[in-house]
Amino acid sequence: MALRELLLTGCLLLFLVAVVEISTHNLPVDGGDQYQQEQGHREGGRRLVQGAPIDCGEKCAVRCSLHSRPNVCTRACGTCCARCNCVPPGTSGNRELCGNCYANMTTHGNRTKCP
Repeated sequence: MALRELLLTGCLLLFLVAVVEISTHNLPVDGGDQYQQEQGHREGGRRLVQGAPIDCGEKCAVRCSLHSRPNVCTRACGTCCARCNCVPPGTSGNRELCGNCYANMTTHGNRTKCP
């Protein structure tokens, strides 16, 4: 009888520890970047929430609108958008806002791929 109560208490304690451990992992430590939260991304470029993919054509058209070679820019942007499901805001810069997937993608010649 005492063994059964001890076993039940141990299981209950183990369950409570697991619940506390899981709940502490879901808290944001640094607050996160607002842009990455809106896009559903986190560091490393992995998706947090599986949702509808973004409209790469529209976003890349805006991104490459002022580029000296808009066709080349749009093609590269489309590839990066398809892989990372993110296009940074603006016409240049801000690549780090899409995480490592977009910022660190390179060509075969080790040049940055994503505009």
